[in-house]
Amino acid sequence: MVQMWWFEIVLPRLGLRKLSQRGQERRFVRAAARFRVLATSLGGLMIKVGQFMSTRIDILPSSVTDELAELQDKVPAENFDAMRSLAEAELGMPLDRAFDAFTPTPLAAASLGQAYKARLRSQEAADVGFTDVVVKIQRPGIADIVEVDLAALRRIARWLSRIRFISVRADVPALVEEFARTSYEEIDYLHEGAEADAFRTSFQAASPLVDAPTVVWERSVRRVLTLQDVTAIKISDVDSLRATGIDPSVVAERLAESMFTQLFETGHFHADPHPGNIFVTPDAADDTGGFRLTFIDFGMTGTVDDELKSQLQDLVVAVGMQDGPGMVAAMKRLGVLLPTADTAELQVAVTELFARFGGMGVMDLQHVDPREFEDFARRFRDVIRSMPFQLPENFLLIMRAVSMLSGLCSTLDPRFNIWDSVEPFAARLIRERAGSSAKDLAHRALMTTVTTARVLGRLPRRLDNAITMIESGDLSVNTPQVERQLKRLERAAVRVVAAIIFVGLVIGGAVLRGGADGGAAQVVGTAMMVISVLPLLYALVGGRGTG
Repeated sequence: MVQMWWFEIVLPRLGLRKLSQRGQERRFVRAAARFRVLATSLGGLMIKVGQFMSTRIDILPSSVTDELAELQDKVPAENFDAMRSLAEAELGMPLDRAFDAFTPTPLAAASLGQAYKARLRSQEAADVGFTDVVVKIQRPGIADIVEVDLAALRRIARWLSRIRFISVRADVPALVEEFARTSYEEIDYLHEGAEADAFRTSFQAASPLVDAPTVVWERSVRRVLTLQDVTAIKISDVDSLRATGIDPSVVAERLAESMFTQLFETGHFHADPHPGNIFVTPDAADDTGGFRLTFIDFGMTGTVDDELKSQLQDLVVAVGMQDGPGMVAAMKRLGVLLPTADTAELQVAVTELFARFGGMGVMDLQHVDPREFEDFARRFRDVIRSMPFQLPENFLLIMRAVSMLSGLCSTLDPRFNIWDSVEPFAARLIRERAGSSAKDLAHRALMTTVTTARVLGRLPRRLDNAITMIESGDLSVNTPQVERQLKRLERAAVRVVAAIIFVGLVIGGAVLRGGADGGAAQVVGTAMMVISVLPLLYALVGGRGTG
C-alpha cells in the first residue's frame, strides 16, 4: 500500500508522472504475487479479497488478475484425515455409511471449506432423483480465523472512521458489521443450503436459463453440505466454451442479464460471483444459446427489498435513457449523494458525461483522447474535488456483486459494453411501468390535474410578485457554479489590491527612511514597512480554502 501510494499519488504530484509510470505493470504483478502468497498463508477472508480483485479485469491489467486468479479454486488443501473427522462428527456416522462412495481427493479447495465428489446410497438417490453429489466440508478452525479477520477489520474501521473524508461518505464500522453478518452466515452451511434453494426457486419463475444445485437435506448439517453435482465448464474457461460451440460473448450477455434479474426482479442475489462459483452447463434442449448458467456456493448472498428495488429500477431507467437529471434524482433517493451535494452542478456534469462518453464500453474508453478527459475534469473540477458521493450500508454487497460480474463479463468478451445490456432492460422496465392498471393511471391523472390546478391558481399572484421584485431590483437567481466563480474573482481582486497596497507601503516606507534626516520620518517609514507584511500575507494566502 505504501509503495502504491508513493508511485501513484506522491510522484505524480511532484511532477514525476513519467517516472511513476515506468515499470508500473511489473510493480502491480509483483504486488499481486506477494498478496497471493500472503492470502494463501493467512486463509479466511484474505482469500475473499484476492478473489474479488481477480475479477476486476475492467480496471486491472490482465497480468495482475491472472496472478490473483489462482485464489479462485487453487487454495492449498487441508489434510483429508482432519476433514473426515470433522464430517463424521457432524453427520454422526462414518462417511462410508453416509455415502455409497466418497472420493478423498478434494474436487476444489476454497477459503472456508473443501468440496469432494461422492455418490448417494440408493434410498437417498431415489428420493432426490440423482446419484452424484458434491459434499462440502468446512475447514477445521475456520470460525476462529474468521473471528480474527473480523477483529482486524473492525479495528481498521475505527481508524478510518476518524478520517473526515471517509466518515462523511460511509459508516465504515457499520459496513464491517454488514460484512461480518454475511461472513458468519457463510460458515453456516444450513443457511447456505436454504439460500441455494431460494435462488433456484426464484429463477425457475424468472429465467429457466439460470440454475443452482439441489440440496440433499438428509446429508446436510451446519458444517457439512451435500449438493447435486452440477460441475461443468468454469465460466472463465473461454477456450473450453469455444470448443463446446458456445460463444463467450453470448455468455457475457446472459450473465449481465442474470445480474439485472437478481437485483431488479427476484430481489435475491449471489454476492460472491467469482469465476470459481459459476459454471456454464451445455444444454442441447435450450434453443436460445445451448447452455445454462449454474451458480454455486451461496454462503454470501443479499436481498433487495421492494423499496430499494424500485429505487434501483429508477436508476437503471435513467442510465438507459441517458437522463442526467433523472439519474441524479435516483441517486438522491438511494442515499448515494451526500446531503450537502450540489445537485444542480452534478446534473450538468452527468448530462455532459452521457453526451461525451455515454454508450462507450471499457475498451472504447481506452481509445479516447486523454485531452477529452482532462477537458471534462477542468470543466467540472468542483464536483470532482468535492466527491459528493457516499456509500449506504445496504450497498456493500450490491457493489461487490455488480463489480465482480462486470469484470467477469469483460473477461469473457473484451468488447463487452454494459450499455448494450442496460438499454433493453431499461426499455422493458419502462414498458412494464407503462402497462400499469387503468385504476392506477386514472389516480395519477387525477393527482396531476389537482396539482396543476393548484399551480395555476397560485400563478397570477406569483407572477405579480416576480414583476414587483424585478421592478424593485430585488430579484436574485441561484446559480451555484457562477456564484463560486464570482467569489473566486472577488477574492482574486482583493488579493491584487492587497499586493498593490503592500508595494505602496514598502516603497513609501523606503523613501521616508532613505530621504529623511531622521526622527519621526524614519519611524513612520519603518512602521509602514512593518505594516506591509499584513497585505503581503493576504495577497499570498488570503481567502484560500473558502467558498
